[in-house]
Amino acid sequence: MKKSLLIVISFFTFSAASAQTVVDTTGIVGDSYNRWSIELAVGQAKGIKPYADGYFSNDPNKFLGRVQVNSFGIGARYMMSPKFGLKLDFSYDKFNNQSGSGSLPFETYQYRMGFQGVINAIRLFNIEEAAGRFGLLLHGGLQLSRMHSDVVDKDEMNGGLIVGFTPQFRLTKSLSVNADISILNSFRQHLNWDGSYSDPSNNLSGQMIVTTLGLSYSFGNEKIHGDWAIIQDKKDKEIDELSNRIGEIETLMNDADKDGVPDYLDVENNSIAGVAVDTKGRMVDKNTNGIPDELEKYVDSSITNNNNTTLSKGMLEQLINEGYIAVHFDKNVSQPSPASADNIGFILNYLRNNPSKSIEISGYADEVGNSAKNEKLAATRAENVKAILVKAGISPSRLVAKGAGIDSSVDKNSEYARRLVRKAVFKITN
Repeated sequence: MKKSLLIVISFFTFSAASAQTVVDTTGIVGDSYNRWSIELAVGQAKGIKPYADGYFSNDPNKFLGRVQVNSFGIGARYMMSPKFGLKLDFSYDKFNNQSGSGSLPFETYQYRMGFQGVINAIRLFNIEEAAGRFGLLLHGGLQLSRMHSDVVDKDEMNGGLIVGFTPQFRLTKSLSVNADISILNSFRQHLNWDGSYSDPSNNLSGQMIVTTLGLSYSFGNEKIHGDWAIIQDKKDKEIDELSNRIGEIETLMNDADKDGVPDYLDVENNSIAGVAVDTKGRMVDKNTNGIPDELEKYVDSSITNNNNTTLSKGMLEQLINEGYIAVHFDKNVSQPSPASADNIGFILNYLRNNPSKSIEISGYADEVGNSAKNEKLAATRAENVKAILVKAGISPSRLVAKGAGIDSSVDKNSEYARRLVRKAVFKITN
């Protein structure tokens, strides 16, 4: 028993002595926790051994003995780091026979002082979030006591070790309630707990156990009890920041349209897979006729050969419905530009080869100028494209023309950008 206690107390003493080194090694993000606490405790102190024959502390008729409030304590604790601290406490214990226990009458007194290392076990195992308002302290160190016996009218100074654990529950930001169980060993005790002289066979050894309920009040500049303040190590903070940066980089490197250009650089994040793009993810369209250059040769081949063998039906409909086949107009002009003739021919070719399909034509205008005139111009552009297709032999019943109004999605101060929204686009309706 003595060997085990020595090992435990050595650990606690080493932990307390090393606390400042721990702080210097890891570093605390500011002095962001209250280091000082005052503690009050009241409960039961039981002398376990030694006793003379006929004397004992517990009522043998009770399973756990009879509860007796005979121990009172006060202490101060200073946490050198969030995990390790030191504690100085003073206690008064009174030992006497319990009424009805059958023990011979006795009465002794003891004044104790303890100097201990303290470990915040919740922080030690990094379970603050899971523990919530609950806490657990481990403590151990040296204790000195002055024992008085009325039987032999003698005072005796004793010394030894103390170890214990303290479950806690935080009531308010600064106040917590706790329960403590401590075991004490004295290594030069000449008196029995009943006040008589101990038999030499007891080898100057005394043991007692103290069980108390108490309050702990933490004070300082912070609003929350020091045992529950959230403390972040400098290294942990650096690791978190690095993880966040890595996450941001991974997000930036996403490539939704699989064109080889990361999303954060891609200004056209819906390009057709396999179509050549520039460094900003825009499908290359050097002649600005609304069709990517890499697709244009297929479009031209489809129109020239008057068949759809070059492009799959799904690709044809994607080009039409997503606006890649568009008719463009000059400023304030309602008739298509010459460069758009091939695109109208593409739609004509599609309708001829798909007689069951119908097309909706939507006309747009830029936002420069009178809004009412631009709305009317957008509708006229759609009607003019419809008229061209009707004159080419497509039934008017298969065509619906409508004005889609003003497209304000581009910078109106850019002539090149406005050129892109002066258009008519197509959508297959059945």
